[in-house]
Amino acid sequence: MKRVITYGTFDLLHYGHINLLRRAKALGDYLIVALSTDEFNLTEKNKKCYYSYEKRKQLLEAIRYVDLVIPEENWEQKKTDIHQYHVDIFVMGDDWREKFDFLKKQCEVVYLERTPEISTTQIKMEIKNGNNT
Repeated sequence: MKRVITYGTFDLLHYGHINLLRRAKALGDYLIVALSTDEFNLTEKNKKCYYSYEKRKQLLEAIRYVDLVIPEENWEQKKTDIHQYHVDIFVMGDDWREKFDFLKKQCEVVYLERTPEISTTQIKMEIKNGNNT
């Protein structure tokens, strides 16, 4: 069984997220999503989430491509997760290109192209400006 892992906040879940998860799952048989906790987002990423960790986890668990959701609590846990969950492929969006190449010693690292016309930041800006179409 080929195991794939990806990481993210997945706040205001949108079709760009679904595209990433679909393409990540297509690389293997089992997709693990490490979901950033509220504390990690706030203290390390300087992000305040719209939805709580538990609600974001529920949404991800409802997606057919996702087999397991685990908490992401710090930047350093990636190496441990890869070992603990017997991961074959580490996947991130291409906005992180080369940032995780150090993991190539443990598994294959793949950067997937982002869906260009959508992002959570864009959605938040549109909501703030009253342009939610």
